[in-house]
Amino acid sequence: MVRKLLLTSLALAPATILLHYLVAPGGTVDFTLAAASLIPLAWLIGDATEHAARHTGPGIGGFLNATFGNAPELIIALFAVADGLFEVVRGSLSGSVIGNLLLVLGFSLLFGGRGALDRSSALVSLGLVFLATLLFLVPAAPAFHADDPERPLYAYLSIPPAIVLLVAYLATTYLSLRRHRQLHASAEQEETGWSLRLALGVLGIATVATALIAEILVGSIEVFAEKAHLSDFFVAAVIIAIVGNAAEHGGAVVVAARGNIKLAAEIALASSAQVAVFLIPAVALLAWAIDPLALSFRPVEIGVLAAATALTTLLVADGRSSRLKGALLIVTYAGAAAAFFAAGDR
Repeated sequence: MVRKLLLTSLALAPATILLHYLVAPGGTVDFTLAAASLIPLAWLIGDATEHAARHTGPGIGGFLNATFGNAPELIIALFAVADGLFEVVRGSLSGSVIGNLLLVLGFSLLFGGRGALDRSSALVSLGLVFLATLLFLVPAAPAFHADDPERPLYAYLSIPPAIVLLVAYLATTYLSLRRHRQLHASAEQEETGWSLRLALGVLGIATVATALIAEILVGSIEVFAEKAHLSDFFVAAVIIAIVGNAAEHGGAVVVAARGNIKLAAEIALASSAQVAVFLIPAVALLAWAIDPLALSFRPVEIGVLAAATALTTLLVADGRSSRLKGALLIVTYAGAAAAFFAAGDR
């Protein structure tokens, strides 16, 4: 019954896109329809990833989901850079890493319950996030008390950390995928369901649709923020970050609820690492073709990011999942959101 409902509601995505561009119904209607459209799209991405993982193994499956799921965030960030919304870009990207570590992984563990995690893969992902947090201090620390966080100096200081993180991402991704390919090759699994080509094709189509819907949602979210009297920083770090991660949120929870907690954790942790060491550096470097972006994150962003990484590492270090751990991560995310709300704009 639920599956039929989700399949039927996939029609919301093309309907939302057509209404937005042909009718222009207004920000409130756009926001409502786009938010509703992301739910079945997130389910579809999760479903397709699970089918792909039957051919590739959970590690590569998590990488595929993180890659497809983060594509909308890259598009959203570059659109925001073009509009000069640098604080929104930084907030949404740091909020994305934090949301994956605490909210996505938290709900995955809560719905998945007890089970085994890939401890080695999890610690590698968390190590990358910790490395990124340290390197972000290079451009961020000098701007903590600056009147203008967009000074060209901070944009130049962002280049070396971005390059180091991209090199680290490429190296660890190569080694991780080779490891998972070897593990999967030595494991006997019955390949059922969709073919790998069909699963990847569905992932690609769903990602494109998600990107279009996410753009509509972000474009209309300012109307919501104004009516709710929220700061731009809070909207970026919490609301836009959650919207941009809709694929990972829904996909990981769906996979976890089906009992595949290892894949669900891979999705959450691989996505957080990919945002930290690939997406943020890529946006920083690509922004030079549009308008230089300084990675001058605020103290509250760096502090929450470091705390989230430390807590998540502590909880997954034993390689086991539980509902209690998931609940702790979710409560911590609520605290992080409260901190972002209290911080307000610069």
